[in-house]
Amino acid sequence: MGVLRWLLTIIMILVSIALVVVVLMQEGKAQGLGAISGAAETYWGKNKGRSMEGMLRKISTGLAVAFIVLALILNLNVF
Repeated sequence: MGVLRWLLTIIMILVSIALVVVVLMQEGKAQGLGAISGAAETYWGKNKGRSMEGMLRKISTGLAVAFIVLALILNLNVF
């Protein structure tokens, strides 16, 4: 059972690193304030950003769920 615990720990480390990277790739909420300074976005630019942002949000949600599940499994002390 020690091998399984090591494997789950390595997977949790990889999930943690991926979660940090995906969260850092997301835009801040203040990015939408470009219209105040005169920077206007086109229709296609807005939709492309939203679809990428939506994908990053889904990935970060999935990684967060995986992180929580792995943390719970590793703390069961069954291994």
